[in-house]
Amino acid sequence: MSHDTTEKLVRMANQIATFFLSQPEAVRIEGVANHINKFWEPRMRRELFEHIDKGGEGLLPLVMEASRVIKRPIAA
Repeated sequence: MSHDTTEKLVRMANQIATFFLSQPEAVRIEGVANHINKFWEPRMRRELFEHIDKGGEGLLPLVMEASRVIKRPIAA
């Protein structure tokens, strides 16, 4: 995965998390996870998890928390 792709995925995930930070705390984690599960193709989620598995540099804490609920695609 290229550095540019990683930066773009981090930016996109953080934008989703930033939106859900304005929502009630009880729906934040599920909101982020549901959005990514619904709208991100498996390749994007796979690349997000590759980044998370390397420490998730740059991701907001809410994205890291939501990663426990995001569906991890089967390795390519």
